[in-house]
Amino acid sequence: MPELFAISLQPYWHSLVLGLVVGLTEFLPISSSAHLEVVPVLLGWDDPGVALSAVIELGSSGAVIAYFRRDLVRIAQALWTAWKRGDWSSADARLGLAMAIGTLPLLLVGAAIKLWAPDLAHGALRSFQVIGVVSILMAALLGLAEWIGRRRRTLADLQVGDGVVVGLAQALAVVPGVSRSGSTITTSLLVGLKREDAARFSFLLGIPAVALAGLSELGDAVKASGGTGLLPLLLGIATAAISSWFTIGVLLGYLKRHSTWIFVGYRLVFGIVLLSHRWG
Repeated sequence: MPELFAISLQPYWHSLVLGLVVGLTEFLPISSSAHLEVVPVLLGWDDPGVALSAVIELGSSGAVIAYFRRDLVRIAQALWTAWKRGDWSSADARLGLAMAIGTLPLLLVGAAIKLWAPDLAHGALRSFQVIGVVSILMAALLGLAEWIGRRRRTLADLQVGDGVVVGLAQALAVVPGVSRSGSTITTSLLVGLKREDAARFSFLLGIPAVALAGLSELGDAVKASGGTGLLPLLLGIATAAISSWFTIGVLLGYLKRHSTWIFVGYRLVFGIVLLSHRWG
C-alpha cells in the first residue's frame, strides 16, 4: 500500500520540481532548457522531454504577462494609436513593434525545425557535452557584453532595428544551453541598454515565443502524460508561474544595483562541471 501511494504521487512530485526549475531559471541568463536536462538526471528521473518542458513554461509566460500587464496594455494602446495615425514615433509604439518583429526569427526557426528536422531537439544537441560547451561560450559572450556595453540607453530609446538584432539572438535559444534570456540580455547589453532595461526587454520579447511554443506542444505533452491525467501538468504550470513571478522581481531588483558577472561565473562553472563529469 505505501508503494502504491508513492507511485501515485510521483507525477505530481516530478511536475512540482520541474515547475520550480523552470520558474527559477527561465528568466535568469543561465538556460532553463539546460537545467531541465540536468536536474532530472541528478535525481535519477527519465528525461521529461521537450513537449512537457515547453508546456510547463506556459506558467512562466503567464507570470510575465501578469507582472507586466500595465506595460502591455500601454504598449497595445500605443500600437493601436500609431496604426490609426500612421505615426510610430512614440517610445511605446516602437517598443511594441520591436517586440513583434523581434519575435519572428525564433518563430521561423522553431517552425522550420518542427517541419523539416523534428528529431533535432531530441538528438545530439541535448547532450551534456554540447550544453557544457554552449554554456561556457555564452558565459564568455555575457562577460564581453558586461565589459564593453555602454549601458546608457533605456527602453524609451529602443528602435525597431534593436528588436531585429535581439530577435536574431533569441533564435539561437533553440539550442539547449544557449538560454533565451541569456542571449537576449547579452545582445541588449551589447546594443547599449542598461541592465534592468535589457532584462525588461528580454522578458517582454519572450512572451509570444514562450507562449506559442508551449501551446504547440500541449497535445504531445498530454499524450506523454499517459494515465496520470492533466493535474500533474497543471501543477507544474502553476508552480512555474508562482516561482517565475518571484524570479522576475528579484532579478530586476538585483540588476538595478549589480552587474551580471555572477551569472557569467555560474555559467562557466556549470559548463565545466558538465564537461568534466562522466554522466551514466
